Amino acid sequence: MEITVQWVRTSWTKESRGGESAARRNAAPIGFPLPHASSSLAHVVRMREENGFQPHDTLEDLGKVDVQLREVEGRLRVFPRVQPLFALPPRRRRLPAVRLVPGQWVRWQLNYRFSSALGIRDWSYWLDTFNIAYGPVTTDLFCGTPDFFIDEQGPVR
Repeated sequence: MEITVQWVRTSWTKESRGGESAARRNAAPIGFPLPHASSSLAHVVRMREENGFQPHDTLEDLGKVDVQLREVEGRLRVFPRVQPLFALPPRRRRLPAVRLVPGQWVRWQLNYRFSSALGIRDWSYWLDTFNIAYGPVTTDLFCGTPDFFIDEQGPVR
């Protein structure tokens, strides 16, 4: 069965925690139209503060995406890996994996918070959004509403 993966990473610093920069960051999409590609590749989109949150996309090997995908008995088990563990903001216990049947898709969000090793630089942040579909897709699927939405974001202070 076909598996389609889109990984959207938005990254910023304290500069974009308020005002116009935060408004631009918050307005950034979390789903994009898909390029025509093989199901063995992931559509990876990066949006960075230093580029005004303009999306830059590539196609990458599916193995480089931090998510566990396993087909079992006609379902796709989806569970994002959390890396690096030291960067997790406080949050409740992790939710269990989602099991998709053909024709379904999930949007799963995780956020991270980093400081420099010596605390010299300001905090920096990531928001990872995984859009994953099981079965045939249209190019605009991830621009719509998912069958499952998992929000594992913690407070970033």
